[in-house]
Amino acid sequence: MNDSSSKPLETEPESEPQAPLPDRNLFRGGLLLLVVTLGYYAFNAEVSAVTERYEGLAIIVLAALPALMWAKRATYEFPVFEVFMLTGINIYALPLLNGQSELQAYSESVVTQAGAAVLFFQIIAIATYAATRGRPRTTPFWTNEIFSSDSGKYVGYGLVLTTIYTGIANFSAIIPSDLGALLRAVFYGLGIISGFIQGLRWGQGALSFQGKVGLALNIALQVVFNFASLYLIGGISILVLVLIGYVSGSKRLPIVTVVIILLLTALVALLHNGKTTMRDKYWVVDKNNNMAEAAPTLTELPGFFTEWIQDGLNLHQKSGITNKLIERTSLFQMICLVVDNSPDRLPYLDGETYAQIPGQFIPRFLWPDKPVGKISNDTLSIYYGLQSPEGTQKTTIAFGLLAEAYANFGFYGMGLLAAVFAFSLKKYNLWTQQSPILSYAGLLLVLLMAWSFQTELTLSNWLSSFFQAAVAVLGVPFILRHILG
Repeated sequence: MNDSSSKPLETEPESEPQAPLPDRNLFRGGLLLLVVTLGYYAFNAEVSAVTERYEGLAIIVLAALPALMWAKRATYEFPVFEVFMLTGINIYALPLLNGQSELQAYSESVVTQAGAAVLFFQIIAIATYAATRGRPRTTPFWTNEIFSSDSGKYVGYGLVLTTIYTGIANFSAIIPSDLGALLRAVFYGLGIISGFIQGLRWGQGALSFQGKVGLALNIALQVVFNFASLYLIGGISILVLVLIGYVSGSKRLPIVTVVIILLLTALVALLHNGKTTMRDKYWVVDKNNNMAEAAPTLTELPGFFTEWIQDGLNLHQKSGITNKLIERTSLFQMICLVVDNSPDRLPYLDGETYAQIPGQFIPRFLWPDKPVGKISNDTLSIYYGLQSPEGTQKTTIAFGLLAEAYANFGFYGMGLLAAVFAFSLKKYNLWTQQSPILSYAGLLLVLLMAWSFQTELTLSNWLSSFFQAAVAVLGVPFILRHILG
């Protein structure tokens, strides 16, 4: 008799669930877009010199390379460095390849040298980023959530508060001027954090239908309120951060989202085209000879935006909306300006604008005569003859991080800036690999993401504005947790 039945049955060990394969669609789509862009400009670039054409194409490749590698890895860590590098396409490569009108004032050698400076910056940045190593930090600052895991569902209230503040600040005068800067930093930081986290939760499938509607409604209102001031960067920043949060959470970029992005891009381009005309109509000079914004009332918003779109369409008929948008987001002409003048006609500044950085971190109540936040930008504008000291009080001409670096130390400045930024961004990204979003370190990472495409600022303005937002964003939860319980 076979007694094998008395033996315990042998069963196959249960296999561990396999992790889903990375979604490569984002990488494939980005690669296809890169190839199409390169192919178009290889034959249609509006440049007379072959060298300029090759430089423009190379800038596009190096700007897109980190983002493509991020998409190919499909691990979807926060793409802070990748977004920072990606901005090089629209502010440096496209103005060069589209023959921006302001570049016609410079010789071929100057334009070529400016292109080489941008390429040098990109190469040093990518090499430094690849070579930097680090380990995740595990102390409470890095790993402990500020609130309980269930509190994430209340993040949407932060968006509501920010929407209310934005409406009050833009359409009334009830906020005292002494509190304006403080409240702006607090609510702007709160809006950034709330919008990104809600976008991330949507991508992860953790956001309810009501939450999705609330997110869309609040973001739409904030964008409209910010655009009504005739400043586009605030509204664009909100949209970009929510999108990045969604992609980071979903690990994919659906077709519907792509279509929405294209439609929004077209609308923003149209508004950008008519922005100068609208500012001429709605911005006035006050009694102190400073530029004042005359924002429309809430009831006037429909007519205001109708007029704005019409102005954008009128300029489109004259000059082309794409070229206008590229010219107004370009900083390549500023690099040409400093290359053309320094060091032959104007010596390098040897760090003068960087020496202005420490003073920006001193509270104004300790230094009543503290220079304005854009002091470095004003210094560059005056030094290169673009504005008089009085003119800087009315308008600001953006120079950007790269032009400032060249103005101070030439190619050495470009290389140093690239190495410092790449090293710092890579280190912090590695340190926060195990940090929850609702930890102090996680919130700071989201803020860093928001500042990664603020490349039109000088370094002092970039650091001081980031510091102010960080104090507001980290300080509020610290007070709520440690003082109010």
